[in-house]
Amino acid sequence: MFNRQPIRKEDERLAHDALSRLPAAQAPDSIWISIEAALDQPAVRPTGPLWWAYATAAAIALIAAGIAYWHYASLPRWEVIRTHNGVTDTEAIRAGQSLQTDASSTAEIRVGTIGTVEVEPGTRLRIVTTKPTDHRLSLEHGEIAATISAPPKLFFVETKSALATDLGCQYRMKVDDAGNGLLRVTLGWVSFDWKGRESLVPMGASCRTRAGLGPGTPFFDDAPKDLTAALDQFDFTNGGETALRTILAKARSRDTLTLWHLLSRVPESLRPLVYDRMVSFAQPPATVTREKALALDPQTLKLWKDELAWTW
Repeated sequence: MFNRQPIRKEDERLAHDALSRLPAAQAPDSIWISIEAALDQPAVRPTGPLWWAYATAAAIALIAAGIAYWHYASLPRWEVIRTHNGVTDTEAIRAGQSLQTDASSTAEIRVGTIGTVEVEPGTRLRIVTTKPTDHRLSLEHGEIAATISAPPKLFFVETKSALATDLGCQYRMKVDDAGNGLLRVTLGWVSFDWKGRESLVPMGASCRTRAGLGPGTPFFDDAPKDLTAALDQFDFTNGGETALRTILAKARSRDTLTLWHLLSRVPESLRPLVYDRMVSFAQPPATVTREKALALDPQTLKLWKDELAWTW
């Protein structure tokens, strides 16, 4: 049994204020069709003490439906410019929707107000989030080129084997269906990580990623071929100490980018080899001691990276 309770003035005022802030939106035809169908049915008015419960439930349902529709209609949208065989058209895309280009088409996504993403032929991606503080898409396969002009950590690209976090940059990324891929940075920095394994990739450098393993070790695009081949072996095919010694032998002063990452990825017994090779190129700051570096002290490694980055 329901007991009708009087509506408090305070509740009435709060409801009125909340509804008054909702912007006007054109309801879809399906809502009006449902209403008209209901009006065509014989009128049956509940009687007795349940009347108030029915009326309250109906009002709540109508308000909920209105709020849900308003929320969907007001979701941020990104503009997409498609080009197919020389013909261009424009559409809008929301979170949850996918975009596919075929062998003869491309697209340009305008990521809110912070940048653009060029979508190459044969690419499929999905828009994950369009929030002001989280612009995120998922690259399922294919290739994109992102140009972002915004504070760090506002734009993200997910793949099956890594997450690319923009640190204010331009970059290209391609992946296959399994999640194997390559990130190449042409301006700024990108953080490339998976399950706690992070690679910091600056301008002029690249980083491979493999399904089930995540991102490898970053390297400069002009690095010696013997170095990059040995790096692939070390990262993805258990190249071990043999591959590491090739990397150390072929490294140049600029390749401390690669060596800095390797310092925390090699077995503890091999860390002194990496450390000594890095020191042969540039003496670390006074606060960076051998003991702390070999112990992988986070603050020590950050200080050393910040100093080395001037040569990267």
